[in-house]
Amino acid sequence: MDSNIKNPWYLLQSGTGSATFNMALDEALLASSPALGKPLLRFYGWTERAASFGYFQKYAEVEQMTFLRPLVRRLTGGGLVPHDADWTYSLVFPPPDPWYALKAVESYLRVHEWIQAVFTKLGIATELAADCRKALPGQCFVGHEKFDVLWQGQKIAGAAQRRTRHGLLIQGSVQPTFGKITRADWQESLCNVAQASFGVHWIELEPDASLSQLTVELARQKYSQPVYNKKR
Repeated sequence: MDSNIKNPWYLLQSGTGSATFNMALDEALLASSPALGKPLLRFYGWTERAASFGYFQKYAEVEQMTFLRPLVRRLTGGGLVPHDADWTYSLVFPPPDPWYALKAVESYLRVHEWIQAVFTKLGIATELAADCRKALPGQCFVGHEKFDVLWQGQKIAGAAQRRTRHGLLIQGSVQPTFGKITRADWQESLCNVAQASFGVHWIELEPDASLSQLTVELARQKYSQPVYNKKR
């Protein structure tokens, strides 16, 4: 990596994956964050209609909220998120990065101000929720939390996070119920806005053997196991 680059971030276009693979890769990226040493943005999709739910939710309650299967417990908090048509991304920040030092509400606000700027660039008027209004507790996209991204009063973007000694993981979802922009347009604009606003220089990440192996192990030994997904 060129040491003269002032604000390098990794970009990982990991394509589509199963529910277990997607959650496993995010955890593997968080565990690898100190070694990577730079912030990372990952875009990904789903090979199956699925739903993820917050780390602290009760499985018996979640399985009554949706017909989507499989159900997979996220490493992050928050509520139930349907993954049948959404655009998903994750952000990982190592401990030395300024994002890691932010309070949870501050990092939540910052990432959604970024996403709001993307929609503005794409000609879609959105706003950040001024308060919390939950119609059905436990479901991420029914009602909204403070600082969620709203379009015509409806929540279209939310996120959840987990902070460990390895770094900060933010998992986000956009529900494309607006206009006619494409996933590719949105992803490109997200990168362009970060470059313009944060001075980010994007560097494609090629996962090495150790990251790939950790992902496989987490998918097999954790995220595909009922003992983990039904632990509460």
